[in-house]
Amino acid sequence: MKRIAIFASGTGTNAEAIIRHFEMHDRAQVVLLVTNRRDAGALKVAREHGVESMVIDREEFFSADSIIEKLQVRGIDLIVLAGFLWLIPPALIKAFPNKIVNIHPALLPKFGGKGMYGKFVHDAVLSAGEKESGITVHYVNEKFDEGEHIAQFTCAVDPGDTIETLAAKVQRLEHEHFASSIERLL
Repeated sequence: MKRIAIFASGTGTNAEAIIRHFEMHDRAQVVLLVTNRRDAGALKVAREHGVESMVIDREEFFSADSIIEKLQVRGIDLIVLAGFLWLIPPALIKAFPNKIVNIHPALLPKFGGKGMYGKFVHDAVLSAGEKESGITVHYVNEKFDEGEHIAQFTCAVDPGDTIETLAAKVQRLEHEHFASSIERLL
């Protein structure tokens, strides 16, 4: 049985979709949710699904040895970033080579990098006059959004779209495809 840890900073909608996907799975399950915010909605999601959770602080995370040890003790096979906004330290990437994946709410390499998350991404897509947007599932490396692509899924950007309507389209893609992309990796 593969053991998945989800790292999330926000409301936890993607975390919940992933947890639900693997709840009755015969080869993988989510066993840990890690967050950097005590008020993250993802903590409630973990609690509701009986998934262990952990709140980490910046110092603990960037010293890396502490978090690596906690993940290894739990036998984590794959780390999934689902709206986790901190850059992953090199030591953690080295400890889990090609075992950390992220989802980005745009078609990388466009609209990625530091500060490009949530509404900032959708605003940039609309401002650039793009005809399509989507999601990119990718491996994590030492730079924001520059890891090798695993999968991309697209949606149309319609003339009347706003940040909110585009965000809703992209979130539908996330919920539909992220967990199944993770499953294919395993």
